[in-house]
Amino acid sequence: MTFQAYNTLTRQKEPLEPIEPAKVGFYVCGPTVYDLIHLGNARPLVVFDVLFRLLRLEYGDGNVKYVRNITDVEDKINAVAKERGIAIFELTATTTERFHEDAAALGCLEPTVEPRATAHIPEMITLMETLIARGHAYVAEGHVLFDVPSYAPYGKLSGNSRDEIVAGARIEVAPYKKDAADFVLWKPSTDDQPGWESPWGFGRPGWHLECSAMSHKHLGANFDIHGGGRDLIFPHHENEVAQTCAADPESGFARMWMHNGYLSVDGEKMSKSLGNFHTVRDLLEDWPGEALRFALLTAQYRQPLDFTFDLLKQAKASLDRFYNALAQSAEPAAGPVPDDVLAALNDDLNTPQAISIMHSLADGVFRGEKGAGAALRGAGVVMGLLQSSAKDWFQSGDDDEAGEIEDLIAQRLAARANKDFAEADRIRDALKARSIDLMDGPEGTTWRRT
Repeated sequence: MTFQAYNTLTRQKEPLEPIEPAKVGFYVCGPTVYDLIHLGNARPLVVFDVLFRLLRLEYGDGNVKYVRNITDVEDKINAVAKERGIAIFELTATTTERFHEDAAALGCLEPTVEPRATAHIPEMITLMETLIARGHAYVAEGHVLFDVPSYAPYGKLSGNSRDEIVAGARIEVAPYKKDAADFVLWKPSTDDQPGWESPWGFGRPGWHLECSAMSHKHLGANFDIHGGGRDLIFPHHENEVAQTCAADPESGFARMWMHNGYLSVDGEKMSKSLGNFHTVRDLLEDWPGEALRFALLTAQYRQPLDFTFDLLKQAKASLDRFYNALAQSAEPAAGPVPDDVLAALNDDLNTPQAISIMHSLADGVFRGEKGAGAALRGAGVVMGLLQSSAKDWFQSGDDDEAGEIEDLIAQRLAARANKDFAEADRIRDALKARSIDLMDGPEGTTWRRT
């Protein structure tokens, strides 16, 4: 099947036609590691993880190169490190480690390459030298700036004209800029800020420059897909296109641009002031990462997603249903991904349709249809779901508590053997009050969280 997606650049749905027919390369903007990731950050993580899984099925594990960067030099990082009174490296190292833990909890595979901005300063300097030589950048007061009027196609990706950009600006224009729309490629650093020696003095890169240098280093001048959140279309991705293509007029940069929609919480923009700001780590204290992942896949990726705790409860209930089906299936191994699931995902990552098909497969398991269980687990492979056993899903939690539950079950069995049914019922009721159900069967007593 041929994958097709809505291309932000051309404003239409297009089939993926890889530059190298048997290989795919794609780049997704990763986190700026100054704080824990929140739900808005989690959505593109999960969306493009599904894309990675889908493309690997089509082209083979070794033929899909997924590059997702780490931004570890940026002014927000400097500000947070100063506020906390810690070294910048300490902040970025700790935050990156927590990001990896949260991404794993969401069921995301590791990308093929995870470049860090601080490891690509020479490539950034080379890119700026090329832009200056070609007349698309200039030096002013220790800064290197991109000359937006020098690049006629500027605004093609976002649809914004230069005049609209300037009219919409809300910040004071720096006096050293030639044009109000010009953006910073390099800025001077003080002794307490991270910096590197360059032809223009001791300084550090601008955010936009970083991704152009990293994508070129790891994917080349032309690659297949560039992804990220809708909020990055302008100015970040627009500026990436400008500086990359101005430096290399023969470069087509990314052929296809995929952007996931905005995420709101309870119908409003997520913000700390509204009390609806949720980090992934906070939510993981009370909810399985798989339930968060499922909730983020309930809307087609380009559409807005309104996150509520009711949505999360529904996601958990759906997963309970799927794992119940797998517990009843005599087919423990995953089968091939069903064709209709592949068709749904190849049509612009239609994850809601794929989830609907998974519900139908669960119905088939409950009806005793042969192959339904293997097909359900196969669908889960490409969706990044159902990777646990039913037992692990229903008994997940604190290991000490699990041991205590097993001890109580043993005490209940002993009470029943002694015909002390009142004590056996008391233990069952006590566990039920803790949202733990017991199931008596021919092979003994099992338990599950409700």
